[in-house]
Amino acid sequence: MMRPWVASSRTAILTTALLAAAALPVSAQSAPGARPAAAAPATSALEVLPVQGNVYLIAGAGANITAQVGPDGIVLVDAGNGTASAAVVAALKALTPQPIRVIITTGGDADHIGGTEALGAAGQPLSGPPLPVFGAEALLLRLSALTGAAAVPGALWPTDTFLDKTNLYLNGEAIQIVHEPAAHSDGDSTVFFRRSDVVAAGDILDLTRFPVIDVAAGGSIQGELAALNRLVDLVIPPTPLTWEAGGTKVVPGHGWICEQADVVEYRDMLTVIRDVVADLIAQGLTLEQVQAAQPTRGYTRQYGAETGPWTTKQFVAAVYQSLKAAPAAEKKQ
Repeated sequence: MMRPWVASSRTAILTTALLAAAALPVSAQSAPGARPAAAAPATSALEVLPVQGNVYLIAGAGANITAQVGPDGIVLVDAGNGTASAAVVAALKALTPQPIRVIITTGGDADHIGGTEALGAAGQPLSGPPLPVFGAEALLLRLSALTGAAAVPGALWPTDTFLDKTNLYLNGEAIQIVHEPAAHSDGDSTVFFRRSDVVAAGDILDLTRFPVIDVAAGGSIQGELAALNRLVDLVIPPTPLTWEAGGTKVVPGHGWICEQADVVEYRDMLTVIRDVVADLIAQGLTLEQVQAAQPTRGYTRQYGAETGPWTTKQFVAAVYQSLKAAPAAEKKQ
C-alpha cells in the first residue's frame, strides 16, 4: 500500500508557499448528512500532490479535492468544506495561470460542497456564467428537497445534472463522470480522467475509516459494494511490471493516493463484514445483538472509531439496516 501523501520536491515548494498564505480555519470530516456550517477557529496548510498525468490532489480543505490542469483551464472534482477556499485558489494559481472552468461534485456532504460557491466565483466559465457544476440528478433532487436547519444553499447545488453518466473533454483528455446509486448515498459519482489514468472515487472509498453509508440519503452496503466492484474493474494494476510505478491511480474521498490493490483490500473487508452481518440477521439477532457480536472484528483497529462523527456502531447499524431492507436475494451477492 502506498504511504499517505509522499511529497515530491515540487509538492514541497507548493506546500511551503501555502504555509505563508494565511491562517485558515478547517473543520472535521462530515457526519452523514452534515451540511455546511460556520467553521471552528483553527489553522492548517494544504498539501498539493501530483497524482499522475495532468492531475493533482489538494488535501487539507475537507474532503480531497482533485484538480486536472491544462491549457483549457482547471477541472475540479469537489470543492472542499469552504473554510480554506482562498488557499485552494492560491494552490491552483501555483499550478497554472489558467482559471477554474468546471467543478464536478461526487457527493452532497459539507466537506465536498462547502467551497462550491467560493471556488465557482473564482473561476471563469467557458460559455458564460454561472460556472458549471456537474453532479448526479439524484444529488440535486436530494439537496433541493432539504428544508429547515438541513437546507443547503442553492449556490452549492449542481447546475448540470445527468442520470447515469456524462462525458467531458478538456485539456486533451476524456473525462467520464458516472453515477453510483445507493452507495455512500444515492447521489454519488466517480470521475475517470482517461488519459492521465486517474479516478476520483469520492466517498465510496474512504481509506481513513469504515465507509459512511448514509441510509437516510439512499445509501446501502450492497450499493457500496457494487460501486467498489465497478471501481476494481475500472482500475488497472501495473501488470506485468509490478516492480515499477504505474497503473491507474485512485484519489479517495479521504485518505491517500492508492492503486487497485488498495481498493480490492477495502472491498474485500466490506464483503466479509457484510456476510457476517447477513448471517447474524439470518439467525434472528437484533441490531443490539449484532453490534455486541462485533462483526467488524479484525478490521476495527484500522478503520473503526468509538467516538466522533462516524463510529463503528453507526457503521454496523447502517449495514444491518440496509440488509434488513434489501430483498432476500440481494443480501449476499
